[in-house]
Amino acid sequence: MDNKNVFIAIALSMSVLLFWAAFFETPQQTEKALPQQQEEKVTENNITPNINQNVKDKTISRVDAINKSKRIKIENKSIVGSISLKGGLIDDISFKKHKQNLENNKNVEFLNPAETLDGFYAETGWTSINNKIKVPTRNSTWEIVGNNILTESQPINLIWDNKEGIIFKRKIELDDKYLFKITQQVQNNTNSSIDLYPYAQLTRNKIPDDIQNFYISHEGFIGVFDEELKEDDYDDIEEKKIVREANEGWLGITDKYWVMALVPKEGENFKSSFLYRDSFKANYILNKPTTIGASSSNSNDLKLFVAAKEVETIDAYATKENIKKFDLVIDWGWFYFFTKPLFFIIDYLFKYSGNFGIAIVIITIGIRLIFFPLANYSFRSMAKMKAVQPEMMRLKELHKEDKVKLQQEMMALYRKEKINPASGCLPVLIQIPFFFAIYKMLFISLEMRHQPFFGWIKDLSDKDPTSLFNLFGLIPWDPPSFLIIGIWPILMGVSMWVQQKLNPAPTDPVQAKIFAFFPLFLTIILASFPSGLVVYWTINNILTIAQQWVIMKQTKVKTN
Repeated sequence: MDNKNVFIAIALSMSVLLFWAAFFETPQQTEKALPQQQEEKVTENNITPNINQNVKDKTISRVDAINKSKRIKIENKSIVGSISLKGGLIDDISFKKHKQNLENNKNVEFLNPAETLDGFYAETGWTSINNKIKVPTRNSTWEIVGNNILTESQPINLIWDNKEGIIFKRKIELDDKYLFKITQQVQNNTNSSIDLYPYAQLTRNKIPDDIQNFYISHEGFIGVFDEELKEDDYDDIEEKKIVREANEGWLGITDKYWVMALVPKEGENFKSSFLYRDSFKANYILNKPTTIGASSSNSNDLKLFVAAKEVETIDAYATKENIKKFDLVIDWGWFYFFTKPLFFIIDYLFKYSGNFGIAIVIITIGIRLIFFPLANYSFRSMAKMKAVQPEMMRLKELHKEDKVKLQQEMMALYRKEKINPASGCLPVLIQIPFFFAIYKMLFISLEMRHQPFFGWIKDLSDKDPTSLFNLFGLIPWDPPSFLIIGIWPILMGVSMWVQQKLNPAPTDPVQAKIFAFFPLFLTIILASFPSGLVVYWTINNILTIAQQWVIMKQTKVKTN
């Protein structure tokens, strides 16, 4: 196989990894992970926080669960919801600025009570060695002191008395967006000093129905421990409990567009656990106890984020609250230093043009212009290869029994025509990180969600709603989801087929058949992808075709 075919194989492999591996699990690091049973034995010999109470009934509706307990209302500019006085759980949060779909105006419901099938909630508390001290649990009912509505301008205060001389207090503050600051105080009215360990835990009853198990986007457990990012899938946590210790960091559970994260008190060494026990849990507990002297009080504080992954908001929190690498809660990927700047560019273009689809077109043209010289060099090389292809085929037929002689004749042909078979590869390889970065940026961008383009594209973050199999709406029939292959994916496939025709064809018959099938394969795969990505891919193909066609005309290469 000559160098050209090696490059073709590399390009094909990368494409398959990009689109096909999206349907397979991504292997994750599981360092410090012990089998569930073994890890449980270790913790039982040390500190056993009473934080893993299982909820038996998970079948009632969200509305019934909310109405079941007394609550404190939460509302600011960005979120609305409530806190359950039973357990003091933050278990009812909806995002006011983000709607479930375009058909209705209902807010995205992110947190749900424990009794629901989609339960997802946060709890905080205290524990002691061997649970000797009576502390509030998920079944304890807190009392309100003073204000009974939590807003950005007024915090709330809760109190719980264990009737044994110890009073637990909790102050919850909320900013104008997504940050809760929780201060836990213990008042010890007994005659002896006590040691308590503060903890916090996020619990999710089950894997979300709308999870997108794509290779290029992580959903599941996430955290930064002493500046090292860790990501674990739900499947990993079902198999084993993962424990990590750190002196600083944060941890949480992330969806594609939303995240809930805990930030322990700064400067406190903590142990974090990701585990599955009837439900998924992400928690931490401080390794050093908080000592509350006789007839005195002490406190501990933490931060809780229940957030939409808006880039400017997340970056502002990372800076203002001094949370290291908190911006990585948005999955920028391997090419972080390309992907994130590209977002700021496309966000500026969106604000300037007023249409995210136009911003995609502009940034695609811009990237093509930046790499225009490199692409020209590559396309000229491929044009020369295409021009000598008939002679290459003749030599292969003539020397098909003598591979050594064939290689000698091929090298002589390259020298005569002043062709370097590898010269077209490097410029393309240099561009791959940038093209992948823009693809990644568009895939994860919350800012593209529910943004229209033109015509039938009402949401660039959703797939093209038209389908070839009902003649794009002319036939009154709703095809099944696997038959929804829209206009933009078809345009993408056609443009890729045309682009192939402008490139030197593989001389290997099997390879040629694979490449002939590839545009159809990608058309089917991309049909379910966000239409914004398909628009980008199609426009990029069209610009590539135009550039290749001009170069071939200049070099007088015959096009198919």
